[in-house]
Amino acid sequence: MKIGILGGTFNPIHNAHLRIAEEVRDLFQLDRVIFIPAATPPHKPQVGELSFASRLEMVRLAVADNPSFEVSDMEAIRGGRSYSVDTLRQLRAERPEDELFFIIGADSFNDIAAWHRYDEIFTLCNVVSVQRPGSTITSLAKALPVAIAGEFCYDSAAKRLNHSSGHCVYALDGVLLDISSSHIRRLVKAGRSIRYLLPEAVEHYIKEQGLYVDAR
Repeated sequence: MKIGILGGTFNPIHNAHLRIAEEVRDLFQLDRVIFIPAATPPHKPQVGELSFASRLEMVRLAVADNPSFEVSDMEAIRGGRSYSVDTLRQLRAERPEDELFFIIGADSFNDIAAWHRYDEIFTLCNVVSVQRPGSTITSLAKALPVAIAGEFCYDSAAKRLNHSSGHCVYALDGVLLDISSSHIRRLVKAGRSIRYLLPEAVEHYIKEQGLYVDAR
């Protein structure tokens, strides 16, 4: 099977997350996309203000109507810091015959040298970098950390980077829904509408649980 992996804090999940997953699923003809909420994000300690259980439930509500989407709580079960490389290693071990596509924003790809054991990621899966408002990749090769650039070669016909492991790095543009979780939290705190920014079921959950009223 061809499996997409979309991780994040999902605080809360919104329509841009879903549209990115759908575009990647469609373009690469994926069988499934697994949404994996970070249990203990290394770089976002403020997520501790909202429980993992609440973020997980919002993702479950958001993907419930799409048979190609599913959610995993594997990072909470594993415990410790939610490093992407550990999650990918676990998925690779559990799905040795599957082709994995790790979906990240262009802003994250540009900063990947700061990630924990980032070099191992490219040996475990394909990487799909998705353009986001305010963050683009003008050249995949130039965006690579210098330390590992020699492990790749650029395929101009396919417009991708080929890694020595056999995996590839792709850049996907055009997914430009300007929606952010932080903006949604600010709107809720201000008592303003968040309709059409996220699935209706997630909007109702936020209201019912009184989430983000004291958000920052």
